[in-house]
Amino acid sequence: MTDLVLVAGAWLGSWAWDDVVPELRAAGHGVHPVTLAGLAERRGEPVGQQTHVQDIVDVVERGDLRDVVVVGHSYSGIPVGQAAERIGERLRRVVFVDANVPTDGKSFASGWAGPAEFAAAIAANGGFWAPLTAADFVDQGLTDEQIARIVGGSTPHPGASLTEPAVLARSMGELPAMYIKCLLDGDEPRAEVAELLATSERWRRVDLDTGHWPMFSQPRELAGLLLDAAAA
Repeated sequence: MTDLVLVAGAWLGSWAWDDVVPELRAAGHGVHPVTLAGLAERRGEPVGQQTHVQDIVDVVERGDLRDVVVVGHSYSGIPVGQAAERIGERLRRVVFVDANVPTDGKSFASGWAGPAEFAAAIAANGGFWAPLTAADFVDQGLTDEQIARIVGGSTPHPGASLTEPAVLARSMGELPAMYIKCLLDGDEPRAEVAELLATSERWRRVDLDTGHWPMFSQPRELAGLLLDAAAA
């Protein structure tokens, strides 16, 4: 049995994996969807970038989980990548779902064309990144019902987790990793991901013909890829 730790992206909580979890548990795996501090039912808790890293590490260590697949979607690839490094021999594989990946000394905001403007927008919104509206989910393979579910469940994302830098002891290329690219969100991953895929023998790419939120648009197909990662 493998334990899968699932972490959704910005604005979302553990509830985002509700359609994926049954498929994984039916296959006999332990499944641990995570709500990061400051989001969903944990709204109001103090948060920094390393708080989110520790949230993930704590799930693994408190549960004494071993043979772990850690899954990060979108923003959460940044804390997930750091946590995957820190859990050491407990890690089986890290899976990035259309995700950002951490770079030592850089933040999520660093990857934006205007990081200063991004930080200013967060400051102007009381220290939070405002959730997307329904119009932002168009052409992402989602039904109106699925869009309403995401929008209705989203909470403002704590800005400190987006502007504080990642801390890494080694290259992400040393970790065994699967990168899932969601093609409706662009055919190619970000430059730092493309470099890892090109230079690391431990990284492999698989594609999903859907948008950036596959846990809603193609939960069964996403679960199948996660099962592949657990078996590899």
